[in-house]
Amino acid sequence: MADAKTMALSYKGRPLRRKGNLIYYGSMSDKYIIMFQVLATKKVGDLDVATRVGIQLQLTAAELKGRDRIVKKGERGNLYAAMDLGSVWLERQLARG
Repeated sequence: MADAKTMALSYKGRPLRRKGNLIYYGSMSDKYIIMFQVLATKKVGDLDVATRVGIQLQLTAAELKGRDRIVKKGERGNLYAAMDLGSVWLERQLARG
């Protein structure tokens, strides 16, 4: 059985990290990352399913304050749609430099 610390989640080749209702997508060594925030959920069986997810394209520069890091933001009705849009934003922004 794999050790939980060695198992890393990824989406389209980029790392995913979760802390509570926040999910960070991308590497902090890159200039930009995506932050997803689960804003609302509903119960489906035993699972909580996201019904509203906020998306933010952020700079990773440590010297900037939180509000100044936000480059673009939006919202989607489920986690899959949010991750799909977030991955496009991140890829395009990283390609621009």
